[in-house]
Amino acid sequence: MTRIVGISGSLRKASYNAGLLRAAEALMPEGATLEIASIADVPLYDADVEADGIPQAVTALKQAMIGADGLLLATPEYNNGIPGVFKNAIDWASRPAADIGKVFGGRPVAVLGASPGGFGTILAQNDWLPVLRTLGTRPWYGGRLLVSRAGQAFDAEGNLIDEAMRERLREFVAGFVQFVRMED
Repeated sequence: MTRIVGISGSLRKASYNAGLLRAAEALMPEGATLEIASIADVPLYDADVEADGIPQAVTALKQAMIGADGLLLATPEYNNGIPGVFKNAIDWASRPAADIGKVFGGRPVAVLGASPGGFGTILAQNDWLPVLRTLGTRPWYGGRLLVSRAGQAFDAEGNLIDEAMRERLREFVAGFVQFVRMED
């Protein structure tokens, strides 16, 4: 069984990116699962807090990531870049630095995202690449999924309602799972 962990970079209840992960969970190919991990309780990074011990929410996130065959990052785009709350969670997951290898090292990662704007999350996705390189992951370049004008693709509760986008998402996750399986 191929186990993928998905992380949404949005905290909003009706988040398009969380909705994208929920839709992906239902579209996983046979023999693959998607577990959605939360960053909701991850505090702002503070080295003093780290010195007192890694917070439980961070430990839970890291354990989910360590147990995964691959990571699926659903990123919003705020002001043409990575959302601070998402970057903060990934920064915490890299602490202590000695854990970077077991959390990220060589792990296949795919980035996708949804945004109300006309360009989707192209800039945020590009901004993740140096971070993922620094952490030693293996980004998947075989597909790109950008949901622009997300208000038309999702309902008010953040559920994907656009059937053409659902099919693109099915192809995206199938391609990523194939990449992850080749890396095993």
